[in-house]
Amino acid sequence: MSAGLVQTYRAFAHNNAWANHRLLNACAGLNQADFEAPRTGFFPSIQRTLNHIYVIDLFYIDALEGGWLGPRAWANEVPYPSVSELKPAQATMDKRLLAICDALTPELLHGTIRINRDTRVQTERCDRLLMHLFQHQIHHRGQAHAMLSETAIVPPQLDEFFAEGEAPLRAAEFADLGWSEETVWKS
Repeated sequence: MSAGLVQTYRAFAHNNAWANHRLLNACAGLNQADFEAPRTGFFPSIQRTLNHIYVIDLFYIDALEGGWLGPRAWANEVPYPSVSELKPAQATMDKRLLAICDALTPELLHGTIRINRDTRVQTERCDRLLMHLFQHQIHHRGQAHAMLSETAIVPPQLDEFFAEGEAPLRAAEFADLGWSEETVWKS
């Protein structure tokens, strides 16, 4: 595996954090009733969907860090009932994932991660587990995005992957996150 592949995972982690930032900023315009309102989706509200992303991030990121939290991660399905509580918690979780991906090497990417499932220990290659986690986040952010379209809040664009020609369009958000294009694309 090459260093270029490691950089791809770093870029995925940055894109994930940016998409969460963008979506949670949009959701901050909702009142609490709209955030909690029943909606069509795998998890029946924007609140529950975004908290599910957080909880599963906690589960897998803990395992990627070598932790043993396991299913205790989802003991509380809504640990952050409001957007104002969830947004900083998710940002902290995203920073943990960025740190994991920033520390990757080709050897670590191919290494084995042990996941506490309480009744068994699941083992996965790091690269596969990261792709699973990114796909999980994309899937549920899409559901929250669709639910948001049922409100008065305009859903943010989440379907780009840092196209070079669109860098000026995200510069302010990158500044909010403390990033630059070089931060994302360092090799």
